Amino acid sequence: MVNAPTVVIMAAGQGTRMRSRTPKMLHELCGLPMIAWPVAAALEAGAARVVVVGGPGRELDGHLPEGVTLTVQPQANGTGGAVLAAAEHIADGPVLVLNGDVPLVSADALAGLIGAHEQAGAAATVLTMILADPTGYGRVVRGADGSVVRVVETKAPGDATDEEMRIDEVNSGVYAFDGAALLDALARVGTDNAQGEIYLPEVLAVLRGDGAHVAAHRVADHTIVLGVNDRVELARVRALAQQRIHETHMRAGVTIVDPSSTTIDATVQIGADTRIEPATFLRGATRIGERCVVGPLTTVIDTTLGDEVRVPHSYLTGCEVRAGASVGPFAYLRPGALLREGAKAGTFVEIKNSDIGARTKVPHLSYIGDADVGEDTNLGAATITANYDGRVKHRTTIGAHVRTSVDTTLVAPVTLGDEAYTGAGSVIVDDVPPGALGIARERQSNIAGYAQRRAGEDADQPTRS
Repeated sequence: MVNAPTVVIMAAGQGTRMRSRTPKMLHELCGLPMIAWPVAAALEAGAARVVVVGGPGRELDGHLPEGVTLTVQPQANGTGGAVLAAAEHIADGPVLVLNGDVPLVSADALAGLIGAHEQAGAAATVLTMILADPTGYGRVVRGADGSVVRVVETKAPGDATDEEMRIDEVNSGVYAFDGAALLDALARVGTDNAQGEIYLPEVLAVLRGDGAHVAAHRVADHTIVLGVNDRVELARVRALAQQRIHETHMRAGVTIVDPSSTTIDATVQIGADTRIEPATFLRGATRIGERCVVGPLTTVIDTTLGDEVRVPHSYLTGCEVRAGASVGPFAYLRPGALLREGAKAGTFVEIKNSDIGARTKVPHLSYIGDADVGEDTNLGAATITANYDGRVKHRTTIGAHVRTSVDTTLVAPVTLGDEAYTGAGSVIVDDVPPGALGIARERQSNIAGYAQRRAGEDADQPTRS
């Protein structure tokens, strides 16, 4: 922007209708706190500075991006009071003012409002919209020249005339102002109302009384200024935000087979030609490469997937799966798990805090925790690393080209050298040298006639009625 605006975001409301101990602005919306959405839109729109006005409890500390200023509205004295709390950050140039509980507001809408404001040469410009049912919204009364004469509130009977009630153009609560004119007018807004508060819309009447031009900029999509006052409205807004996220990914070359059953956070990145199967949930700082197939019935949280990874019916959190690897079905990869290129974690496999080498396979029914496994190794069914001695965790080291047979337990700390083997049913407590076979089980002995002897013992037992 030629004249980059200061953006003031009002976020000091208590949000009592949320019925929550969590401040309303910190309720999660597609992976981000609600306040993060309008902040991101303002930054994307080219704001020179963003000022968030919070409450005296400073609940928003630590939840805003670097460079965003948090100021405090010391008392709940209305929307005008919120802007006054940011007065020291408001310069003579353009100022945008909006609520923090309109997370769907877009950068394009904010940039469009500033553009219309500057083109009109107005002291103030109101973002307006047409609603089929404008109940509860302030009606925008225009003059013959199209300028805004006033905004009429309709919260109580008698606030507006019958003619004004028939107006379907309403105030969205988003404004552009000349900074100096805004502060001058706010200083003259009274508190003669039921709540004894300073109402920001009253600034429009003050400016109009001064002979200043007050303009309106109408947007076609009213959903961009949908507010959130309770959890019902939060769910409604979340559905629209999720639809936007899905559409953005699909237009970038991602296939989402069933968007209605798929959840993708705003923070997730997905490469082209990746396919997201139904009932899949992608959360947090997840990064997915190209040509992957994720799902169905899969959850991926804070995880990195390389190119051409396949993950059906599995749960992954805080891990990394590199190119060409496969996970599942019914696998659980926990934080610190790393599957290198072409590796496999198969059916009913759990891996935690372990480095699995390239092309190594953990096919099924195994738990691998706190282990380092070399490349081209195969861990047989029911291979278990016993990593906890009741006090501390110990690591297991398994070399390259190792073959463990089924039902092998590795009691850490223990090392299997390169090309080592284990016998089925072994409990390995000592290191196995490279190329050696480790067998740790008692020799089998067969007791002849056991079935007949047992039958005789059973016959001697008293019969139970």
